[in-house]
Amino acid sequence: METDDDQALVDGCRNGDRAAFATLVTRYQRPIYNAAYRVLGNADDASEVAQAVFLRNVERLDDYDSQYRLFSWIYRIAINEAIDLLRRNRREEPLDEGIELADIDGAGPEDRYRDRQLSDRIQRALMSMKVEDRVVLTLRHFSGLSYKDIAVVLHAEEKTVKSRLFEARQRMGELLADLRIR
Repeated sequence: METDDDQALVDGCRNGDRAAFATLVTRYQRPIYNAAYRVLGNADDASEVAQAVFLRNVERLDDYDSQYRLFSWIYRIAINEAIDLLRRNRREEPLDEGIELADIDGAGPEDRYRDRQLSDRIQRALMSMKVEDRVVLTLRHFSGLSYKDIAVVLHAEEKTVKSRLFEARQRMGELLADLRIR
């Protein structure tokens, strides 16, 4: 079970095992980067957040409560770091054009173009939303977290998460209304 494996890695990190730390970084670096990118919309900032998250994990490992999933705990740190970076910079930069957002391998040129256009459109809509909406949508739809895990990450009740997600989806739907199939 991954939870047991995570706990063994946490125990190893607490005891100074660098290999255990490297395994945690390898396991969670990509999902943390992706979540930060969805919140920040900037590849350099997302990389900065991902690095900060793992440094913060080392500093705060004794604060980790094993009754919660490690993944949720790390995500909470990542989202907080991303929001803090947004506040420090007081800006929202445009998307980096060179980053592939959709998995479009194996599709024909027209399909790849259409998928890329759609992916870019969704990302632009996401970046135009309030940070709170971006966070909840990112955690649920791009990171695949459960309502329970999102509640842990956001320090909120599960019913509050469901409500925020419903409202964020409504706002996203309004932004992408012209894409709806009639």
